Amino acid sequence: MNAGFSALSPQEAHERISMIRLARTPKIGPITFSRFLGVYGTATRTLDALIRDRHGSFANLAVPPQAEIEDEIAFLEKLKGRHVLRSDKDYPLLLTHIPDAPTLLFVRGDIQKTSLTSLSIVGARNASIGGIRLAESLAAEAANAGICIISGLARGIDSAAHKGALHSGLTVAALAGGLDVCYPPENARLQEAIAERGCLVTEQPPGIAPQAYHYARRNRIIAGMSLGCLVIEAAQGSGTMITAKNAVAYNRAVLAAPGSPLDARSRGSNDLIRQGAILTESMQDILLALPEVLPQRVPAPWTRDTIGNGNFLSTPGPLDPDQTLKKAVHHPHGASKTKSATTDLSFLDEKDDFSEDSKEDIRKKMLSLLSFTPIAVDDIIAHCQFSISMVMTIISELELEGVIECLPGGQVALLPDKVN
Repeated sequence: MNAGFSALSPQEAHERISMIRLARTPKIGPITFSRFLGVYGTATRTLDALIRDRHGSFANLAVPPQAEIEDEIAFLEKLKGRHVLRSDKDYPLLLTHIPDAPTLLFVRGDIQKTSLTSLSIVGARNASIGGIRLAESLAAEAANAGICIISGLARGIDSAAHKGALHSGLTVAALAGGLDVCYPPENARLQEAIAERGCLVTEQPPGIAPQAYHYARRNRIIAGMSLGCLVIEAAQGSGTMITAKNAVAYNRAVLAAPGSPLDARSRGSNDLIRQGAILTESMQDILLALPEVLPQRVPAPWTRDTIGNGNFLSTPGPLDPDQTLKKAVHHPHGASKTKSATTDLSFLDEKDDFSEDSKEDIRKKMLSLLSFTPIAVDDIIAHCQFSISMVMTIISELELEGVIECLPGGQVALLPDKVN
């Protein structure tokens, strides 16, 4: 067991492993994770409930065995990496302010550098010589001024930004694959140097090669870990533009370096300026754009209100079978519901007086109301005129099947390429 477990009691270490197992379970995202802990109090009790009561929509949940996670911990230790949970005190500070913060990260290097005043610099992979020089020089100046540079270790602008900041050791690379996977291959030495002097962060477990859909998740981490996002050369519709959109959604400063209107690589960044991004040509522009003070850390959802005194690992006592839920765990729209927190999953699989055929009709009707644009659950209930319990049951099933995602503010949205 690595150093992160050395200060824990056996019971605390077991609970931490249970949290990692639950977070690593496919189809259980940050919101579902928080709901489970809100009901059961600990990940250990949640896993017990899943194992004992695996019926209906939950029969296919593939919870990683404890031995698998222990092997992963040992592998990460050899790699000089470790797991970092959303409730850990050294979880990246600014990520605690985004609504879809990952429950679990894999980190190698100095994690304290993920919680400093920071700027992400992103741009084209096929960048021009001028763009690469600008990225490297601005990154070097920013790092010398104590600003940590965040980027995605891609070819072109990303690599230049990391190289510029590496001299000061103030750079963090968000990876699309596992910590032990290098992509692109030519950045192997750069990735190792960042691990030694900066920090590597990823949502993907060891051994996972980056896939196309991983990059969107990586881009949101890049935007979420930084106070501002500087775009240098970005084509319209590129991944860089997605990162900029994430930064806007997270209420971060968006900066862009102007480029020639004749160069397709600059059309996206020029358009950002047209829409209000801060035109950036020098270090002074960056200093004026970034907030001077870092915000306070936001506690993990399951450490507030639902877990007693706020210290998750300090509440290992027996669960009161008569405990009532103060918050509706599977009601993202916030409706209050009183339910005994017993060791079953009935709170996520309530029954109405509907046949399976009727339930399938309701499911189809609900899917017809959903889109990739988030919609309030209250609006779904109002439009479909089905019972709250039936709607919430189907929403829970669709979420666990990976068809939809539940978002903060009581909203849901379809996930791309998941609708039959």
